[in-house]
Amino acid sequence: MADEVDTSRTTVRTYVPAYQRDEWDDHADDLGMSRSEFVKTMVQAGRRGFSGADSSQESAVQSERAEKADDPAPDPRGDGLEERVVEVLAREEYCSWEELVEELTGDLESRLESALQALQSNDRVRYSGPNGGYTIDE
Repeated sequence: MADEVDTSRTTVRTYVPAYQRDEWDDHADDLGMSRSEFVKTMVQAGRRGFSGADSSQESAVQSERAEKADDPAPDPRGDGLEERVVEVLAREEYCSWEELVEELTGDLESRLESALQALQSNDRVRYSGPNGGYTIDE
């Protein structure tokens, strides 16, 4: 990897159904974000949930940004919670505890549902109605 990471801005284009774009726009409006900011934020948040993401390059970018800003090193656990809190407060200015919890965990339910669907479709997890819960599918 090169000594310096290119942090210049570039265009990324994707195609999604119109209803999905409209949902993203509504959610972005609710968060006080542009579509571009929303998509970028959601992609980065989603990448944190995938162990296959190139975490070494991501860590290098975060480290370089921290050095340039004279900030302390990123959280060694890699969850970026402090940075996320600051991002929310930069948008909202004031947030109650409950509002912060909602902002930081709001997509957890949908991410959990997606993860469970993927695990079930790969026959790794199954839902047992009689037992009222999920279990490893052996």
